[in-house]
Amino acid sequence: MTEILLVVVGATLVSAAARRAGMPAPVVLVVTGLMISFVPGVPDYDLDPHLVLLVFIPPLVYSDALESSYLNLRANARPIGLLSVGLVLFTMVAVGFVAHAVIPGMPWPVAFVLGAILAPTDAVAAVGIARRLGLPRRIVTLLVAESIVNDATGMAAFRLAVAVALGATTSLLTGVGEFLLVSCGGVVVGLLLAAPVRRLRRWLSDAVAESAVSLVVPFAAYAVAESVHASGVLAVLAAGLYLGHHSTGLSHEARLQEKATWKLTTCLLESVLFALIGLQLRPVLRSLHTTDPIALGWYAAAVLGTVVVARICWIFPATYLPRLLSARIRERDPSPPWQSPALISWAGIRGVVSLAAAFAVPSGMPHRDLLLFLAFSVVLGTLLIQGLTFPLVVRRIGPGEEGQAHKDDLAEAVAQEAAAHAGWARVEELVTAGRDVPPEHVIDRLRQLAEHRRHTAWERVQADAPSERRETPTAAFRRLRREMLTAERRVFIRLCNEGRINHEVLRRVMHDLDLEESALCRE
Repeated sequence: MTEILLVVVGATLVSAAARRAGMPAPVVLVVTGLMISFVPGVPDYDLDPHLVLLVFIPPLVYSDALESSYLNLRANARPIGLLSVGLVLFTMVAVGFVAHAVIPGMPWPVAFVLGAILAPTDAVAAVGIARRLGLPRRIVTLLVAESIVNDATGMAAFRLAVAVALGATTSLLTGVGEFLLVSCGGVVVGLLLAAPVRRLRRWLSDAVAESAVSLVVPFAAYAVAESVHASGVLAVLAAGLYLGHHSTGLSHEARLQEKATWKLTTCLLESVLFALIGLQLRPVLRSLHTTDPIALGWYAAAVLGTVVVARICWIFPATYLPRLLSARIRERDPSPPWQSPALISWAGIRGVVSLAAAFAVPSGMPHRDLLLFLAFSVVLGTLLIQGLTFPLVVRRIGPGEEGQAHKDDLAEAVAQEAAAHAGWARVEELVTAGRDVPPEHVIDRLRQLAEHRRHTAWERVQADAPSERRETPTAAFRRLRREMLTAERRVFIRLCNEGRINHEVLRRVMHDLDLEESALCRE
């Protein structure tokens, strides 16, 4: 228990320090874990494969699904399907063929298990860079959707490949049928579970209780789906997409609480998992001590190269071939410039799902230690090579979407205008009805608030112009109001320390001030 606690605390501190320094936290965590593993006296960390699948993968997939857009997934179903299903299976086959060819004695089923482990991508870092550097909205949407959906596809393929590697006999046709059955079954289970959960959360009407239910959902969906031999990951994905799409029906408190809860959970789980892979490498290398180090390096380079090249070989034909073959697709979705598929091709970073799947390989699997080593090498290699060079690639060839920020601000201003009109119309309707008419100064304050909402959005649109690069009135208001809030906090704290107000009063007032400052600090 002490060892687990040390890993959790250490991983959290290292992750926080890496983020503070602006460094990629996954790389720092893995390298730190690797260095610590060679310190004398540090114990080996052997993870239960079933525990990894149950503890790490469901909440990570569910958290991503909650933040995704069902409408974007539906609008881009064809390219997302090609990336999240077609590319995953293509990568699995390509890695399997190369691993079987270059690694002496590796059976076909074990090689395909390696392919399934390395097929899913983790585009979190790439997406953050893409948004920050203003890449076209569609590229960001495709990367986000791919990294969510391909986790489920990869885990379904991984489950089937492991069964075959452990002795289950099946033909290609039977395997495809089982894959489809497992996948569809997982989606059905996830939706059947999500619908009553949605009603339960609305009935609870308590932010803390609703967040507690949200924490249970991914584990319940995974366990129920696996108990009926369906895909647990797809069940989690379906439940997360459904509940995330209907989250607007929750209270504002529940939405804020849930978002904060899952941010914390995801950060903690990812930090621990990346640290554990670093700590796990020493016993893996020890078990491979009879293998020539040069040969190990060659195996890792061959598999890493296959992962990178397979993605390029798939994405360009998948981007242009459907448009060449179908006039309907060309009319509805014209061909993008070559830079778009090039950037998507270079965003194939592997991450926590591949690591978790590698840990989940059963202990009786042949070449298990070699699979762990290769998974570690590919994840670290893509993080270092593609992750660190992606900003440079974006700046060199990125087809920046001209005026995207301005378009977003303009769309928001129009929406804010309509919403402010609707809000004020509702106030006038209530006042006209003559029920509980408030004092005149309250009406004036509400009118000013509606006008403030409209002006704020339009000020942001005007500030996008080069000639208007100055502080807007709303920005000045936010800056000065935050200074006021800081001064107000000091007074409340001083009065509490002097015993002139109770600590409960201080907590209540501080909560109100924190909420106001949070509203002032928009991203």
